[in-house]
Amino acid sequence: MFDCSLRSLRWLRWLRSLREHRSRTLSRMPDLEPVDESWSTALCVVAHPDDLEFGTAAAVARWTDQGKTVAYAMVSSGEAGIDGMDPAEARSVREAEQVESARIVGVDTVDFLGLADGVLEYGVGLRRAICAAVRRHQPEIVITNNFRHTWGGQNLNQADHIATGRATLDAVRDAANRWVFHEQIAEGLERWDGVREVWAAFSPEGRHAVETTETFERGVASLAAHKAYIDGLGWDFFDPAEFLESGARQAGTRFGVPMAATFEVFSMGWGS
Repeated sequence: MFDCSLRSLRWLRWLRSLREHRSRTLSRMPDLEPVDESWSTALCVVAHPDDLEFGTAAAVARWTDQGKTVAYAMVSSGEAGIDGMDPAEARSVREAEQVESARIVGVDTVDFLGLADGVLEYGVGLRRAICAAVRRHQPEIVITNNFRHTWGGQNLNQADHIATGRATLDAVRDAANRWVFHEQIAEGLERWDGVREVWAAFSPEGRHAVETTETFERGVASLAAHKAYIDGLGWDFFDPAEFLESGARQAGTRFGVPMAATFEVFSMGWGS
């Protein structure tokens, strides 16, 4: 086990490297295109509580303010994320923090899929769990996190993020085939082929964006709601507003607005 000071130092180095990556990547990216916002329902699928709050939550607040329905599906409950807290206790704490964080940005539904934190593996089991969530919520847009191997350059992504994002892409297509995970259909779920696009937030290959200027402060509040998690990592001098503002302003510069969030967009239509 790492002690808290070492974990804190490594996390801070990761945060700084992510911020530097965003600056380098955005400076060499072509102008960002706007995402298509002509939808009414979305499902966000990520590996852990807090994953959406590191930049995407402000966009979610924008969409719920527009009257869109957004639901969250947490593949794990982040129970392995606090070194000084037993996983059983951490599960309850982190689920409660995520529910509150979601409420701040207008999300009423948070599903916890119950897979084990820290050891998620791409494969049939993960696809099955995400497929069921897609069939249950029947979204037009599915949002996940960056699942590329890095955040750009040498800044490595985390294994759970990679597995979850890859499985989400495949689970969306699984959901449209009634003969894949057919037991879900037999139990009352319906096949769902209505997902138009999957968006991966803050991918180094992101070429689309949405403005988050008006909802930025709610995004900050949603990250701050993960207090036990942040405190458990020893981030005594971590400032959610400072960190999120850096990335949002860099993206906004490329998008021609004060603040923005970026996405890599995958079309689910043939030939698109």
